[in-house]
Parts: sequence; structure tokens; C-alpha cells
Amino acid sequence: MAAPKIPEGEKVDFDDIHRKRMEKDLTELQTLIEAHFEKRKKEEEELLSLTDRIEKRRSERAEQMKIRAERERERQNRLAEEKARKEDEEAKKKADDDARKKMILSNLSFTGYKTQTGPKRQTEREKKKKILSERRKELNIDHMREDGLREKAKELWDWLRQLEAEKFELQYKHAKQKYEVTVLRNRVSDHQKVSKGGRSKRGLRK
Repeated sequence: MAAPKIPEGEKVDFDDIHRKRMEKDLTELQTLIEAHFEKRKKEEEELLSLTDRIEKRRSERAEQMKIRAERERERQNRLAEEKARKEDEEAKKKADDDARKKMILSNLSFTGYKTQTGPKRQTEREKKKKILSERRKELNIDHMREDGLREKAKELWDWLRQLEAEKFELQYKHAKQKYEVTVLRNRVSDHQKVSKGGRSKRGLRK
């Protein structure tokens, strides 16, 4: 690039040229400095905004963790309460089952046949004991729950009704046999009376 020609006869002011160049450089420097500070200010604002967002997110996360921990604590408390309630219900149910079992056992007093008063021979008592021991059934209900006890009670009730029916049938047969024996005795007595009367009449005729 060729240097500018200086017109002849004119005086060149180098100081003015230098001053203008310095002013231009200073203006450019100030512009760069302002741009730098503006950029720095913008970066600082972005950094502050980022820091605020991070703090806000951290605070929100901490709040969420707090809420989650509170819900988990409430859930654990509900589970513990539910477990305690179920244990209380099971204990109460077991106590009720034991009470019902004792009540059913107390109501299931099985006496069998009633013994008759009067002198009995030893052999008859032994026969009766043998029959009762054969007919007596072991309850074996310690392991049963309420439903099993109800079934056992129904079974024993049916068996009792069967025994009552057999007892009634035996009593009926005994009464019938007793009646037949009485009738036969009366007939024999009447026959003997008739026989004696006939012999007495034949003796008078002679």
C-alpha cells in the first residue's frame, strides 16, 4: 500500500495525527472494555440465575424428600397399627374360640344310660360297663376350631338321638314282653281256676 501523498506547500501536523489516532484507539479500547464488562455482567447474571435455579431445585428436592420421608413414616405407622390391630383381633379370636370350646365342652356332658336303683348282680354291672365302654367315644377335640367343634357336637347329638331311639325301642320291647307275660300268667291262672271248678263239680255228682 502506497503512503499518502502530502500536497506540496502544506504543513503536516504530526501531533494532530497522533492525537486523533490515540483518541481512536482509546475509543476502541473503551468499547472493548464496555463490551467485556457487559459480557461479564451477563455471565454473572446467568451464573446467579443458574445458582438460583440450583438452590431452588435443591430446596424443592429437599422438600420432596421431607414429604416422602413423612409419607413413609406415616405408612410405617399405619403398617404397625394394622399389625397390632390384627394381632389383637387374632388374640381376641383365639380367646373367644377357647371360651366357646370350654362352653361347648361344658355343655357336652355325656352321661349315657341312667343306672337303675336296686340290687344288681356283679356280672350285670360288668356287662353294662363293657357296653358303655364300647359305646363311649373319645372326644379328641383339643386341636379343633369352632367349625370342627360344631361338627363334633352335631355328630354327638346325632349319636345321642340314636341311643335314645335304641333306648325307646328296648323299653317298648320290654313293656311288650312284660304285657305278654302278664297275659300268659292271667290265662294260666284262669285255666287253673276252671280246672279246679270242673273237678269240684264232678266230686259233688259222685
